[in-house]
Amino acid sequence: MPDSLGARLREVRTQRGLSLRSVAQSLGVSASLISQVEIGKTQPSVATLYALASHLGVSLDELMGIPQSGAKPAASLFGHSGPALPDVQRGAENPRIEMENGVVWERLAVGAGGPADALLVTYAPGASSSIEGKLMRHSGVEYAYLLEGELTLHLDFETFVLRPGDSLQFDSVRPHLYSNRTGSVAKGVWFVVGRRQQNESLRDAPGAEAAAGRAPSSAVDVLRAMDDLDS
Repeated sequence: MPDSLGARLREVRTQRGLSLRSVAQSLGVSASLISQVEIGKTQPSVATLYALASHLGVSLDELMGIPQSGAKPAASLFGHSGPALPDVQRGAENPRIEMENGVVWERLAVGAGGPADALLVTYAPGASSSIEGKLMRHSGVEYAYLLEGELTLHLDFETFVLRPGDSLQFDSVRPHLYSNRTGSVAKGVWFVVGRRQQNESLRDAPGAEAAAGRAPSSAVDVLRAMDDLDS
């Protein structure tokens, strides 16, 4: 995780006039966890990073220090709105975020206004996109191709074991979780396509009415609420 990631999250939070306690309550986590992320003492899980970025309205570009145009806050975690970047990006120059439990995102070459964002994603042995074991859902569509290792995907009520050469695609509003249950590293390339109109799907999802009347208790609830606010 870049030394500046936590500082950037803190800067955005304070600019929004949000307290540690209010953000923690919205995400269903402790204020001490948010504080430890901001000062760089702990790393967020994939699910927590998604929830934080959505709640604060900050993009992955901004968290990684990729130049921005200074326009309005990001509508989603992915999407580049800044000046065009080089056509060729060397591997040693990949911006990266190391998350809790051994998940690493490396941002691959990105241009302004492109249809997709590319990530090289690594899952260490035992790593998972959510240490709580909760399936997450968010706007966008993701495509992936596994390069090495073995990765387990929980999607809706199904479980898939992905091996080198296997690929996937699904609407990210569907509940999902990635985990590496082996003793070897799993690595693949992910392409995240920009936001789609997911709000109707979220509102029509089973349990949506019941969830609407209660405070969010997890990162999944926050992501759902944020998409409802966009409608």
